[in-house]
Amino acid sequence: MFSRKTGRKPLAGPSHKVAKTPKTTAGAPGVSTDGSDGGYNAGIAVFSYIVGGIIVWSLIGWGLDNLWGTRWIVLAGALLGAAGGFYLSHMHGLTSNRTSADDGNAARGPSQDEEQ
Repeated sequence: MFSRKTGRKPLAGPSHKVAKTPKTTAGAPGVSTDGSDGGYNAGIAVFSYIVGGIIVWSLIGWGLDNLWGTRWIVLAGALLGAAGGFYLSHMHGLTSNRTSADDGNAARGPSQDEEQ
């Protein structure tokens, strides 16, 4: 017997369930392969890189300040961490100005395939 929806034979047994594969990312957090939810996730990833860099490098600077008896390395560490977070997010392609699959033609004016 064939299924009406697919035209194929159903798999044996009613308890057979097909496992769905999760969405994979294109090598960077927040970037989906189909581009459907990259905006919010990419923003969170950029925020995480920057805040994480500031925290980690500030702690390193604080440790060096205590070790060497200075007071300015913690600030340099925070700036270095922020710059490193921006660099990582840029290298992962999270800060690029990507357009949608239709190349954003709707925002630019009338469609090019219509004759006027």
